[in-house]
Order: sequence, then C-alpha cells, then structure tokens
Amino acid sequence: MVETKTINDTELTVKGIEALNEALGTTNAFRFLSLLHREPTDYVEISKRLYNGQTIDEIFQRAKNNWKE
Repeated sequence: MVETKTINDTELTVKGIEALNEALGTTNAFRFLSLLHREPTDYVEISKRLYNGQTIDEIFQRAKNNWKE
C-alpha cells in the first residue's frame, strides 16, 4: 500500500482541479465540476463501486492504516 501525505483542504482542492484539467482538459473538467452541483449524487452506489469485492475487515484495516491523529 502506498502511503500518502495528508494535505489541507485548499491543497486538496487545487491538486484535484489540476488532476481533472490534466485528465479531461479545461472544458470537460469544468463540465464535470458543474455536474456535481446540478445532479443529486447517489453515495450508496458510489460506495458499492468503490468497495466492490472488498471485505469489511479489508476496508477497516485500510482506514486504520491511514488514520492520522
């Protein structure tokens, strides 16, 4: 597992937008961000897709490994 550095919310926002711009281009990155504000988000469906094939113990262990106090 790769360890990640904890960053503040501003850094996270900037890096996320930079990644979107790089991956999608400016126009599509903007379209993607506007979709998030327009349409309801089904967090249950997103969670199912993110955690598909993982056990509760695996998810818990990963969260525990990444927990910063």
